[in-house]
Amino acid sequence: MIVLVSGAFAGLVHGVTNLVIVEPYLDQAIGIENQNLFASGEEEDTLEFWIEYEGYRSWQKSGQVLAGVVLGTSIGSLFGIVFALSKHSLPGRSNIKKALVLAGIMWLTLYFIPFLKYPANPPTVGDADTVVLRAILYVLFIAVSGFTALGFYKISKKLESKKKVLALIGYAAFISVAFIIMPNNPDEISAPMDLVDGFRAVSVIGVSSFWISIAIVLGLLWNKFDPEKITKTSSHS
Repeated sequence: MIVLVSGAFAGLVHGVTNLVIVEPYLDQAIGIENQNLFASGEEEDTLEFWIEYEGYRSWQKSGQVLAGVVLGTSIGSLFGIVFALSKHSLPGRSNIKKALVLAGIMWLTLYFIPFLKYPANPPTVGDADTVVLRAILYVLFIAVSGFTALGFYKISKKLESKKKVLALIGYAAFISVAFIIMPNNPDEISAPMDLVDGFRAVSVIGVSSFWISIAIVLGLLWNKFDPEKITKTSSHS
């Protein structure tokens, strides 16, 4: 239960953060896209268009927080399982510090490194014909980074304390090769770079808020409702 609660709360934080700092960039990007549609003749700059557009964007924004909670709950389940399995091997004296370390590792391997290879772009960037390819490349790189990190973590457990750094070096070397080998984003950036860079920066902040929140909340709840103690108490009763 605590992993679901922590995930849902972190998802709520992520959704609200995106609503506040990411949505303004989305509005700018979609505004540029609308002007391109008007210029090309694909759409007409009419009152009916803007009524439909505003209704759609309002629906998107209102559903963003709920979507964040749902996604956060699912990721929170994964995070809680990994934390329970690795808690005793994580550095730190408190559950909060241990959870923050794990969140940092997962943020780095599952988000930031893939982000460096395939950074987030606003809606004005990217050809609709390549969206599936781009999604496949991004998910594939996440899988490569995640499973590589897991593999070298298992290797590190078999190494002596002084040699555990070799596992970190191994991961860095392997992911660097994968970074070079994996194809680049096939689409050129046509939007203003200040908009693209700003969007990417706030995207990092939004995702980081999720990982920080889930670590702190899970650590606090784990301290209050320690599942290990409850399990031991139940087995002795």
